[in-house]
This record gives sequence, C-alpha cells and structure tokens, in this order.
Amino acid sequence: MILTPLASNNALDDDPRRYAHLSTIRLEDPDAVARAAKARRRHPGLKSGRQNFIVAADHPARGALAVGSDPVAMADRRQLLDRLQIALANPAVDGILASPDIMDDLLLLGALEGKLVFGSMNRGGLSGLVNEIDDRFTGHTAAALKALGADGGKMLTRICLGTRTPYPCSKRRPRLSTPWLSAS
Repeated sequence: MILTPLASNNALDDDPRRYAHLSTIRLEDPDAVARAAKARRRHPGLKSGRQNFIVAADHPARGALAVGSDPVAMADRRQLLDRLQIALANPAVDGILASPDIMDDLLLLGALEGKLVFGSMNRGGLSGLVNEIDDRFTGHTAAALKALGADGGKMLTRICLGTRTPYPCSKRRPRLSTPWLSAS
C-alpha cells in the first residue's frame, strides 16, 4: 500500500494517530517498503552546473533534535514526517538524505516520487555524549541502499584532532566501493 503525500498547502494534521497505519503496514506487510521503492519514479538525474537541494533528515537518528532555539523541534516523529512531506512537495527540493526508518516511512507515504534518495550509513554517535565522535555504522548498508534503488549513501567521517582515525570508517570504506555509490 502506498499513500498519497501530504499536499504542501494542507495544514498540519494534529491527529496523533495519523501515521499509525505505517506500523500496521510494516507489521502485516514486511515487503511493502521494497515494493514502494521499486515502484518509485526516479529523479531525472543530476545536471552539470546545477546545484541540487537535498533535505537532511538523519539528525534525529543520533538524538540531534534542536532547530533554532527549540531543543526538541524534531522530537515528534509525526511533525517531522509532516514537515518532510511539505518540503519534498516543493519542486525546488531535489531529494532527501535520511536514516532507514524515515526513508521507509517516506517511501510508504509516496513522498519520494521523482526525488533523489540518499541513505545515511552511520549516525550512531549520540549527540552530546562523550563517545559522540565514535559514529558507528548503524544505518543503511551499501547493499540495502542498492536494493532500495537509492541514488547514494552518506558515510560521515568525524575527525577529532589528537585521536586516532575512527575505526568503523577506516575499516569499512573498502566495502563501500560499488559502481553506483561512492564513499568520500
């Protein structure tokens, strides 16, 4: 089941159950995300000399929830999904960078039609903790992104002067080399 994206001119829905059906779909039809990804209309492709506008939606995966002066602006998943659908409905927005859970929800909602899709591969370093720099691979794998028909993946390498190279990134980088995905 694929649902109609929230129209950009609609007011935000305050019904706390408005996305409950996503849990039902995931529980009762585990292949729904794969079908939605396969059926998705792809972005026409990158153009030389044209900057692409990609919305980053992977911050909540590591507990980074603040926007401006609101420390929990992205804490409400329903509001986050509402706002992402509004942003993605804007023709000036070319795509999204998302953690697996957000990407899956947006695929099921049909909000990624004609958009570039990038998956976040490592967002495990929890914001504000002493081990924040140890941003392990907790998101998409290269194989999972390829299976979803994603346009690429993001591997974040954090550099903290005075420490050694982060183990997960230095050890896994060779496994990321695929014809459709580059690690940089």
